[in-house]
Amino acid sequence: MNIQIYCGKKNFDVQKAERWFKERRIPFQTLDLKKHKLGEREIRLMLSAVGREQLIDREDKKTREHPACYYDRDELLIPAIQESPWLLKTPVVRNGNHITIGYQPDVWETWE
Repeated sequence: MNIQIYCGKKNFDVQKAERWFKERRIPFQTLDLKKHKLGEREIRLMLSAVGREQLIDREDKKTREHPACYYDRDELLIPAIQESPWLLKTPVVRNGNHITIGYQPDVWETWE
């Protein structure tokens, strides 16, 4: 398993996800979205795995004020996410082509 946890701001779900993997001694890599620039391929993989509605944090006031919150085409959304990764709901947890958004230990249990 090659687990990557993408996080923009350390929220409670990010901390719970990190703790979940630590408790099971599953190695993971934390990628701070402020430092790690997402590539187009990574974003496309996230979009295809979870969809536009799940990926963007529409509960955040700052995100709702950004025009990307209302984009309906990936061609517009991808550059916006690259420019403003704080638009993403976190944590984004990736294991190869498997991706989850938020704290989802039920799904992580099934990963091998």
